[in-house]
Amino acid sequence: MAGSTHPLFESLGTDRAAAPVVIVIFGASGDLTSRKLMPALHALMAGDRLCPATAVVGVGRSELSDDHFRERMRKAVDEAGPVDERAWEALAAGLRYVAGGYDDEKTYQRLEEVLSELDQRIGTGGNRLYYLSTPPGVFATAVRRLGRQGLHRPARGGQFARVVIEKPFGRDLDSALELDRDLHEVLDEDQIYRIDHYLGKETVQNVLALRFSNLIFEPVWNRRYVDSVQITVAESSGVGHRAGFYEEAGALRDIVQNHLLQVLALMAMEPPASMSPKGIRDEKVKALEAVDILSPAKVATETVRGQYRQGWLGGEEVPGYLDEPDVAPNSHTETYVAMRLRVDNWRWSGVPFYLRTGKRLPKRVTEVALRFNAVPHLPFAPTQATGLGPNALVLRIQPDEGITLRFGAKVPGQAFDVRSVSMDFSYGAAFLEEPPEAYERLLHDAVVGDPTLFIRTDEVEQAWRIVQPLLDAWADDPAPPLPYAAGTWGPERADELLADDGREWRRP
Repeated sequence: MAGSTHPLFESLGTDRAAAPVVIVIFGASGDLTSRKLMPALHALMAGDRLCPATAVVGVGRSELSDDHFRERMRKAVDEAGPVDERAWEALAAGLRYVAGGYDDEKTYQRLEEVLSELDQRIGTGGNRLYYLSTPPGVFATAVRRLGRQGLHRPARGGQFARVVIEKPFGRDLDSALELDRDLHEVLDEDQIYRIDHYLGKETVQNVLALRFSNLIFEPVWNRRYVDSVQITVAESSGVGHRAGFYEEAGALRDIVQNHLLQVLALMAMEPPASMSPKGIRDEKVKALEAVDILSPAKVATETVRGQYRQGWLGGEEVPGYLDEPDVAPNSHTETYVAMRLRVDNWRWSGVPFYLRTGKRLPKRVTEVALRFNAVPHLPFAPTQATGLGPNALVLRIQPDEGITLRFGAKVPGQAFDVRSVSMDFSYGAAFLEEPPEAYERLLHDAVVGDPTLFIRTDEVEQAWRIVQPLLDAWADDPAPPLPYAAGTWGPERADELLADDGREWRRP
């Protein structure tokens, strides 16, 4: 029927109306609330994506009055861009703040009073969305206290109570399993929304559209045609003010366990029967379960860990990691990780997946590149194809969102020379509408109860199973990470990892 929606995408085509709700942000005096969450809520309200009967309550240890909290949030919205005064007034009317310790019973008693008051005054209907933007050690404590106070369920007349949990979800497999048990003592799985902001990015979601709405791509998305897959998350910045966190996390926990493995799952998964949350997440889990778990011996040969040293970036000299404030002088924390993984299933057997991430690399870029196999026979003379490389499909996730297809074409002129050229699609040029920020999409999904882009418990566990051997092997290895100069693409050993296979990293 003309204008009908393909069954695969029918769950994405509906206009999802948001119910009245109180959004409670734990850790509201922190950086994430000002930098991302409040601007996202303002944008949603300005776009009529939130119900007018929406209130926001901040909870934090800092002693702030309601008026002081409201002033902070207004400043955050101002700094994010133009302010829609109608939207701001709607939000400001329901902005409240509760000061107190996260393990203090009185904090939750006061919170219950404020929530009841907002139900009466704003008409929030007993619905609750709790956002845990706190240090990870607070997650279980806050949820346990919500349960003791009876706040883990909707109030009378309400339809839902959900909890959004920021990463990292555990520090390793054991702590992730322990946290999961603690949360499930209070909450049902369908109440828990584990957030990874990468999944809210338009280009990451577009992997699904590219694969499953285009006949020309899906038939070649397999071992018969794909030579290798590269996934890169490169940052030009150093650790900045996050050294305290980074010393505890490192690149493996900060980027690989969540962002990189989530993108790998989307690239490697089988087509779901539908775009329902269960359909997509089931296939992502199957893809992660097919990833070969590295033995200790393979960790040594299949992975590279590095740490940046003093170097030059953008014409400026920048310090090494060990010279950054709050970094231990003998720190073995990795700022760079490269690895070769195998997805052992029918579709991908024999195709290497190369993952890398690092700080103080030459540029900030996130991309996925499929390199295709060479043609079985090239009829041109070698001198005619010196500029011809393999076909490649590159998905640029940030900052220049788009897709590039590389293929061979004849060079204009009398001679018959062939070289690689690129066909480029840019989101900015193709669509007039600005894509929403990742937190806008994910906050709205949490309010309307769509868990598609959130991470299920078995996804988290399997991701930790993949990286746990690296954590164990590196903890037992007295050698420091391999050094690399800031402004370069990482340790030489990372290049050798691909050179051993006759391949090389892309230089975005």
